[in-house]
Amino acid sequence: MSEINLLQPMHASTRRNYVQRVVEHDKAESATVARQWGRDYWDGDRRYGYGGYRYDGRWRPLAQTLIDRYGIKPGMSVLDVGCGKGYLLYEFTQLVPDLTIAGIDISDYGIANAKEEVRPSLKVGSAVELPYPDHSFDLVVSLGVLHNLPLEDVFRAVAEIERVGRGTSKYLMVESFRNEREKANLLYWQLTCLSFHGPETWAWIYDKCGYRGDHGFIFFE
Repeated sequence: MSEINLLQPMHASTRRNYVQRVVEHDKAESATVARQWGRDYWDGDRRYGYGGYRYDGRWRPLAQTLIDRYGIKPGMSVLDVGCGKGYLLYEFTQLVPDLTIAGIDISDYGIANAKEEVRPSLKVGSAVELPYPDHSFDLVVSLGVLHNLPLEDVFRAVAEIERVGRGTSKYLMVESFRNEREKANLLYWQLTCLSFHGPETWAWIYDKCGYRGDHGFIFFE
């Protein structure tokens, strides 16, 4: 199991006013709305989430990195757990012909408004009970999802991801912190987190779950 922080450069390219997020609006109200995972979270005001989550091609470099790292070839299969609107899966299909894709997300709105080309391959569901047979996918990814679960469900979800994947071709990313400043910034900025852990604790959780893939983090510097 290797730590590879593939998304930190993309994450760091966006500037954030952490304190403003707390004082400008009722943070508790914003978080309550965000965790409904509806239109407000995806395409509403920025205080509730993305502030408008639209396709812009930003996921293609990451898709290419994952394809190269895990040797994804035509005829293989990829699952995105917490796929949102399916933009990463769409990029996979553009880069690798004849790829079988699947995506699952808890958000009815996200799936209903997913990229049209991949929408038939997506379904609404929970990471803690993946509706796929054992060892179904050549690559399983889950980006920015597990920290939104309570700890008991983190264990269930990681075990499910390990179950449906083949071998060690898996990649998980969560929000985390390496020091008190990053922890404070994460607490200021987050809307949906339930599991707050440093990298060492996340690694311990993965080990306890028998997870054999790679993992990474984004940090709020």
